[in-house]
Amino acid sequence: MASHADSDAHLDLLAGLSQRLLERARASGADQAEVSCSEDTGLNVNVRMGEVETVESTRDRGISVTVYFNGRKGSASTADLQDASLAATVDQACAIARHTEHDPAAGLADAELMATDLREFDSWHPWAIEADRAIDLALACEQAGRDFDPRLENSDGASVGSGSSLSVYANSHGFVGRERSTQHSLGCALIAGRGADMQRDGWYSIALAADELESAATIGRKAAERAVSRLAPRQIATGQYPVLYSAEIARSLIGHLLGAVSGGALYRRASFLLDSAGTQLFPDWFAIDELPFLPRGFRSAAFDGEGVATRESPLVAGGVLQRYVLGSYSARRLGLQTTANAGGVHNLQVAANGGDFEAMLAGMGRGLLVTELMGQGVNNITGDYSRGAAGFWIEDGKIQYPVDGITIAGNLKQMFAAIEAVGSDVDPRSHIRTGSILVGRMTVAGEG
Repeated sequence: MASHADSDAHLDLLAGLSQRLLERARASGADQAEVSCSEDTGLNVNVRMGEVETVESTRDRGISVTVYFNGRKGSASTADLQDASLAATVDQACAIARHTEHDPAAGLADAELMATDLREFDSWHPWAIEADRAIDLALACEQAGRDFDPRLENSDGASVGSGSSLSVYANSHGFVGRERSTQHSLGCALIAGRGADMQRDGWYSIALAADELESAATIGRKAAERAVSRLAPRQIATGQYPVLYSAEIARSLIGHLLGAVSGGALYRRASFLLDSAGTQLFPDWFAIDELPFLPRGFRSAAFDGEGVATRESPLVAGGVLQRYVLGSYSARRLGLQTTANAGGVHNLQVAANGGDFEAMLAGMGRGLLVTELMGQGVNNITGDYSRGAAGFWIEDGKIQYPVDGITIAGNLKQMFAAIEAVGSDVDPRSHIRTGSILVGRMTVAGEG
């Protein structure tokens, strides 16, 4: 799959396969059907302390068939392209459907919502890297980090990954959507200090095109700087403080919002944001936009997981939640229409108002900068939030010393309302594009 021509041929094969499966489903009596076919290839290399630990080459194929018989749904999957196996997969899906309960919300998304402008977004950039070259890159990355400071005596290793994915989604409305994408990564994690005083941190780069990755030396040095900066942490007194989430951590807050406004949580009534569309959740300057058409965006797509045309759309505007995040099933359960989010969101951009990272620190003045979160202490039903954390204490808008062994707590609804600023220091390594986020007041449990 090293070229567009090769990938076109594979996509043609998958598209043809999907049509054969749909025809068999129709012949078996299904009134609706959908097929997803994918081919993934990858190379992953891990090294540690100058030695190769693993080299893994992967090639995976998956074919999934879903059929509907008047609201009765059945699904089956296979990785075998033999005619007998494909036929058996359709037959199995049909057999399952005949034994399931009727569900009035089940079925394909409405035909008139299918995408017709099937653009690509410059997401196909295969990296012709051999295992030996990948090993050399990982070793160079780790060595650059270990050479940075004599206190870096140990390592959790460095890794190089490269993958490509081809997929076709087709359904009985006549929709056929083809997608191809690549993703490459280079990362390193280092350990500073000895014994009980050891501290671990790392850095990584990820991109759709290998030439957009940070250099191995840069990643190694950043990992080293981060690990060394955490040595000799102190405790802080328990109290109420401003908390600044660094950009790579801040996106977890947006993730909690997405979990609470997703259709599955809402129709199960397992969300602290039930009936919140149209209500003020954030300060009036706060905004989040979904941008599915970004060139080289991590989640750019012309259609969602059901073939529905994606569109640029605000999720939050003026601090008000504009809509939920829905596929067709959850939309029907809620009496609403799909938001073209079957399979997730497509590139979220959080608007910045607080300047760069230094400006965010200066604006906070005194408080806690969080650079790592531990534990899973978030209740999606109540919004209660309690996470172990590590980071740095800030005085006079400057980093003073590292802290760890602390817990930060609050309620997500109150935290959203208490956001005071979003930085322009966007972490580009995710489809959730946000800078650092300052929450004006949280409970921080330290010592005393």
